[in-house]
Amino acid sequence: MLKSIRLLTVAAATACATVFGAVSAQADAVSDFYSGKTVTILIGHPPGGSYDLYAQLLAQHFGKHIPGKPTVIVQGMPGGGGSLAAAHFYTKAPKDGTIVALLPESLAQDQVLDPKKSRWDVSKMRFIGRAADVTSVMMARKDSPVKSIEDSLKTEANVSCSGRTTSSAQTGAVLKSLIGSKFNMVCGYDSATASALAVFRGEADLTTTVWANWSVNYAQQLAAGDVVPVVQFSEKRLPDLPDTPTAVELTNDPAKKQAIEFFGAGGDIGRALMTPPGTPEDRIEGLSKAFDELMKDPDFLADAKARSIPIVPMTGKEVDEIVKRIISTPPEVVATLQKAIADGFNN
Repeated sequence: MLKSIRLLTVAAATACATVFGAVSAQADAVSDFYSGKTVTILIGHPPGGSYDLYAQLLAQHFGKHIPGKPTVIVQGMPGGGGSLAAAHFYTKAPKDGTIVALLPESLAQDQVLDPKKSRWDVSKMRFIGRAADVTSVMMARKDSPVKSIEDSLKTEANVSCSGRTTSSAQTGAVLKSLIGSKFNMVCGYDSATASALAVFRGEADLTTTVWANWSVNYAQQLAAGDVVPVVQFSEKRLPDLPDTPTAVELTNDPAKKQAIEFFGAGGDIGRALMTPPGTPEDRIEGLSKAFDELMKDPDFLADAKARSIPIVPMTGKEVDEIVKRIISTPPEVVATLQKAIADGFNN
């Protein structure tokens, strides 16, 4: 009996040592791979917006948590509201773990809404973590003829936007179609920054970008009352904007509510890092663990606080689940939103 117990104990110890050895070897392999290398964070927008804001912050602190401590840099590839970078990332980016991307939170919705034009499949990419959720907020210039949704139902106003594929542009189209706002969509600006400047210059009356962009890059204008919030695209009102209605609150029609909720779902994905298809599993795990550690790093958090950059982290696996829910949205809800966006731009 004692001999059997001793044999079982030895066997268990051997098994544990084998597993530990395998895990250790895997970690060493990841560390050896990244040692002396450069990891690139790809963004699809020009400098100055919230994508660049988060990418630069992450790049300054991420490397020390990745095994092998590689250098981390940011590379911009603007165009098509982030779609150019997304297509490049999906089809041409290295698949060895040396590149990650911080791309539009709307990629999954775009894929569902217009699969023929989407040159990517988000379900085949893997997220390693989210730094913060994002909420799109439409703002109006203080002397705009429209400073509330109620105003927009009675008075025409110009809404500046970049490409029609961007969620910031589509907010105006959705409100115009589903709520009845009398918006003239003035698209063609090359970025959310340019769209905001158009409002400050008086070329347009309203525009939309994410709250992190408003609260960080336009803090002085907000404090001075140069712009006022009109509507926010989120499930619940942001703590910073308790008196600004959400788009979902603006209708009692169940079909319209579902379409608006679907439209805003990407906000939960937020500013998140992903890997391209085919990235080795051990490197995805190494990057995911490093990202989770980064989100608890006191130096990183202090830096974010000093810059007034919100940090509301989520694991990569949790973000992957959000993507799955978006991609499985019922066809009738998708059809309602497709029609709303088309009508909002074309009418």
